[in-house]
Amino acid sequence: MNSWIIDAVRTPRGRGKAGKGALSGIHPQELFAQVLRALEARGLSAKEVDDVLVGAVSQVGEQGANVGRNAVLAAGWPIEVTAASVNRFCASGLQTVHFGAMAVASGAQDLVVAGGVESMSRVPMGADGGGQDGGNQVLRERVFQVPQGISADLIATLEGFSREEIDALALRSQLNAARAIEEHRFARSIIPVVDPVRGVVVLDRDESPRPDTTLAGLGALPPSFAQLGAAAVGPKGETLDQIALATQPRADAIRHVHTAGNSSGLADGAAAVVLASDRYVKEHGITPRARIRAMATIGSDPVLMLTAPAPASQKALRRAGMTTRDIDLWEINEAFSAVVLETTRTLGIDPDRVNVNGGAIALGHPLGATGAMLLGTVVDELERRDLQTALVTMCIGGGQGIATIVERV
Repeated sequence: MNSWIIDAVRTPRGRGKAGKGALSGIHPQELFAQVLRALEARGLSAKEVDDVLVGAVSQVGEQGANVGRNAVLAAGWPIEVTAASVNRFCASGLQTVHFGAMAVASGAQDLVVAGGVESMSRVPMGADGGGQDGGNQVLRERVFQVPQGISADLIATLEGFSREEIDALALRSQLNAARAIEEHRFARSIIPVVDPVRGVVVLDRDESPRPDTTLAGLGALPPSFAQLGAAAVGPKGETLDQIALATQPRADAIRHVHTAGNSSGLADGAAAVVLASDRYVKEHGITPRARIRAMATIGSDPVLMLTAPAPASQKALRRAGMTTRDIDLWEINEAFSAVVLETTRTLGIDPDRVNVNGGAIALGHPLGATGAMLLGTVVDELERRDLQTALVTMCIGGGQGIATIVERV
């Protein structure tokens, strides 16, 4: 039994700053509702959808109350269409695709819309108040999880990545994104976002890329997490840096190399992928765009936290009976430059096949939506280049990784 991808759409990514980003005036339910309406306008029969799965990380306030179900209602879809909201941190939008793929491959459902939404301008990261560990003091005594930026700097330290290497990857992201936008590579999947009250388009292209970025400009930015790392928060007055270093005796000190320029940007946005079963595709005479070849998740060190994309990718490759050489294009979420560099090095893959249209450093990272965005983007690029296979992988808070292999039809 197969899981077929028959369509994928996304909004542009808006800057995730309250009152400043173009999408900051749009309720997150409305963001996802516009994605749903776009799918319907492209030929999807809403009444035949068995379920809608929506990833969202900060499920509180405007993104609480089952943002998925309310988005279905906001879209004007039939009330019989159900929806659920999913949280696997940054991989939430890709995890919904996994759940949807499982449902249609098993025969339990025939047509599922899976994706995600995050309005970081309206529901800031950490708005749910849970922190890294949900405030569980017992867990904190066993595993003291540090903020992700410190984990990224620790990875760079352990791997020996210089500030120059970290910035060079960020520049590549900006240049690749600028070229993709100039060549309209996102045109097939991107939809304009309309103000639901005024009826005017508020954003029709990604808002965050800075095509004029230079290495000199990146090099002038101050480290983002040095001051945070020096904060004394441990039970004996240990700093966050000291807590992190205690788990990694190979390093004497953390070199803080990540900045606002080489880390993912806060963003608003929504995306969805349409998944169908063998039966649905056959009965409706649909030619799918791609199929899910393999899926995997894996856990890793919760302090280093961001090193699981490589083992998650290896796990997915084993399940598919493939090797890294069988993958034409890679999407490694650019949470931080060090994540992409470490994953690329560990897997031994060609950097020129990675994030060919830029990534979250240039485009932004709307947490719950990014995974579905990456999947749709890479399917578009497989078609544009006439290639066959791609692997999407992401690091996840708390020390997890996710990977998805797709094969173009």
